[in-house]
Amino acid sequence: MAKQALNAVDLAYSTVRDRIVTGEWSGGELLSEVEIAHELGISRTPTHEAFLRLGAEQLLRLIPRRGAVVTPVDPAEVSNVLAMREGVECAAAGQVCVAGGPSDSEQTAIRDNLARQARCVAQSDLAGFVVADDEFHAHIVAASANPIAVHFYEQLRSRQQRLRNVLLAVDPANLAAAHDDHIQLAQALFDGDRSRYRELLTAHFARYRGAI
Repeated sequence: MAKQALNAVDLAYSTVRDRIVTGEWSGGELLSEVEIAHELGISRTPTHEAFLRLGAEQLLRLIPRRGAVVTPVDPAEVSNVLAMREGVECAAAGQVCVAGGPSDSEQTAIRDNLARQARCVAQSDLAGFVVADDEFHAHIVAASANPIAVHFYEQLRSRQQRLRNVLLAVDPANLAAAHDDHIQLAQALFDGDRSRYRELLTAHFARYRGAI
């Protein structure tokens, strides 16, 4: 596929993905390939390719000759995504702890991220906090230097972001509570305390189970 076509696919993919993840398009909404292609000024083919990618990520359910429906967020998805996130991140954090903790540069990146989270909490900036939250957990998985863990985390990333937008918006106090959890998680990682990290992460995710 030509570079221009690839760019068109990426444009359609990122546009549709972002609108689903942020909640601009809610579960059950019917999307038209033709309308989106027209809005973006691209042909229908790259839009269809983008729909296929989003279907594989289970953000869309494709309907032949009609378009696609945004997949609703339901309690089963919340439970399943959180279970997989917990498994991947616990394994990754465990490897970091066994290796003696994160490097100085990784610790600096995590501390900088926590400072960004604090600013978002102070400003009640949900969108900014969701991005910082995602990057916090991604830093920890990446610190394991385990490409398989990173791959699985990336596969879940869009669905995680969508859940964050939904779950954190349920109660404004969730931002401050999540930030406090992250501070404790970071300290456990810096201390190389694998069991403490697992305990804290389980409690962190338990906060959101049953919220939908």
